[in-house]
Amino acid sequence: SGCFKFVLENYFYEMNIFNLANLQFTEEKLGQAEKTELDAHLENLLSKAECTKLWTEKIMKQTEVLLQPNPNARIEEFVYEKLDRKAPSRMNNPELLGQYMIDAGNEFGPGTAYGNALIKCGETQKRIGAADRELIQTSAINFLTPLRNFIEGDYKTITKERKLLQNKRLDLDAAKTRLKKAKVAEARAASEQEVRITQSEFDRQAEITRLLLEGISSTHAHHLRCLNDFVEAQMTYYAQCYQYMLDLQKQLGSFPSTFLSNNNQSSTTPVQSVSSPSVLASASASLPSVSNSMVTSGLSELKSSSGSRKA
Repeated sequence: SGCFKFVLENYFYEMNIFNLANLQFTEEKLGQAEKTELDAHLENLLSKAECTKLWTEKIMKQTEVLLQPNPNARIEEFVYEKLDRKAPSRMNNPELLGQYMIDAGNEFGPGTAYGNALIKCGETQKRIGAADRELIQTSAINFLTPLRNFIEGDYKTITKERKLLQNKRLDLDAAKTRLKKAKVAEARAASEQEVRITQSEFDRQAEITRLLLEGISSTHAHHLRCLNDFVEAQMTYYAQCYQYMLDLQKQLGSFPSTFLSNNNQSSTTPVQSVSSPSVLASASASLPSVSNSMVTSGLSELKSSSGSRKA
């Protein structure tokens, strides 16, 4: 019975402290109670931590968008990560394009100029896709993971300790309020003792929070190294892609000059429609190298055909 009485008294004491802390918080919001302010150094550290968390989240999310533009794929990867399972391997966009080009080139014939060019382009696209995979993997390990560890680890600890500091501050201010309202000497002595205890707990929690917040500078230094790793991974990726495309351009340039010139001529020569034999006849006047028999055969073909013909 004595143990039960002690537990019950302790429970009601804690509930009373909780209610007083809530009352203190409400009165502060209404401007009816004084509030113990944190020192300027601690306030600056808190502001720096919030700023770091805000921009770290934005940089991390936008980097994920850069590396994987498909939102559905990002959601799928997130779900598999939460389930602690490996996401199924799929072709990325360059690899898929490369496979289509290779299949088309084999269908048209590897011996043809166009088919051969498609196969070479497809192989290059698949190399770019492999480089893209390597960039994503390297960036995830060396850049995204440290940023995520800060958000989900260090900053959560800071938030927890900051909330404890807020509670200790409310307890301290509630004790100060009771001390001001104490009229009897015994009640005043008990209130003074309570103020000393809550002040000591508040100071201790403020020191713990301060030590955690001062680690933000080390976090910035660590994230700087991670940023350098990310830049190096991008530099390697773009250098690989440039080299792949340079090699591809040289391979395409080795095709027969007649094929390339025919392509250029067909792309630059304007195409005009022939709507009547008179147009073809007028055109033959400006082409002395064309024989009259060829023009005549062309006219007779146009007359005998149904519908309009175009050259």
